[in-house]
Amino acid sequence: MFKRTLSLSIAGALALGAATACGSSSNGGGSQSAGSGGGSMPTVTLMVGGIDKQIYLPYELAQQLGYYKKYGVNMQLSTEVDGGVGAEDAMASGQVDMAGAWYVHTIDFQVKGKSVEDIVQLSGAPGEREMCGKNSGVHSAADFAGKTLGVTDLGSGTDSLTKFLAAQKGLKVSQIHRLAVGAGATAIAAIQGGSAQCVMTTQPTVTALEQKGLAYSAIDLATTAGATQALGGAWPAAGVLARTDWVDANKATVQKVVDALVDTMHWINTHSAADIADKLPQSYVQNSLVTKADYVAALTQDKGQFLPDGIMPAGGPKTVLAMEELIGSATSSVNLGATFTNDFAIAANKAEGYTVTTTPAGSDG
Repeated sequence: MFKRTLSLSIAGALALGAATACGSSSNGGGSQSAGSGGGSMPTVTLMVGGIDKQIYLPYELAQQLGYYKKYGVNMQLSTEVDGGVGAEDAMASGQVDMAGAWYVHTIDFQVKGKSVEDIVQLSGAPGEREMCGKNSGVHSAADFAGKTLGVTDLGSGTDSLTKFLAAQKGLKVSQIHRLAVGAGATAIAAIQGGSAQCVMTTQPTVTALEQKGLAYSAIDLATTAGATQALGGAWPAAGVLARTDWVDANKATVQKVVDALVDTMHWINTHSAADIADKLPQSYVQNSLVTKADYVAALTQDKGQFLPDGIMPAGGPKTVLAMEELIGSATSSVNLGATFTNDFAIAANKAEGYTVTTTPAGSDG
């Protein structure tokens, strides 16, 4: 599975922060949690695949803005921690109701006979950058041959993206060496110590590597424009995933969650990186890896990954499936129409009078 991991140096602090600042819980409620409370607002549990990462900031931002409660849902956020169960696996097994994770998992689950769907799409790019050491000689995936390339974990999303980038340049998996380096301090150590020539990682690790003068961005997958150039089209990444049976049984509650997140995406689109940083917990924007000023600068640079209206972009699912096919993880027999829905996001935008600017994907992706 495409498990996303947190930096070991901050995982403990984040788990505490999620529990205190967000009222989070690691205990899922399944379908019962959405209907609990005897007439009070429903409770939903959502685990994020690294709640401190910039690519996943909308989930916590919605909490800080008060939007979940505004739309009538008690949201309990939790975060995936290094060595623990992945957010998408926790959702699929019923430990939590929803997962803040990448769209690509829905395809993986379908291949394995499980029905999971993306109910609102938050980004049109992975939010990753291929950060390469100063003397690596890597400036595109064509230079990957013979190099050791750091990924968060073998079998993770960064691992598959790395294999995909190599395959696009005609390189076989045997021509590259992939090394699990995690994120944050451990990824930085891999570059600094020379165990990897490049690492695929997100903010704030990207800025930390640049500030230390250790690495440069060789491939941009952090913005929608960059991902389109490198991957052949918009590559929907962060979204909200839930089991189809749970969605069907809790449509009113699902709509409330999507309403809150769509409103959040419009807020992100109309506010600066500094405004966003001011709303997030301090531990997310200023810690051992990054200063607040650097966090804001990084978010300003990569803010283009976020979609303004929660709509799955046209062609996005097909681009992701094309990657899965090329690296041998899926075939064209996948029913893309069952992996996502725009219905909730379209209704949310209409209810608030928002203009939808993203061209929505159809049932065939």
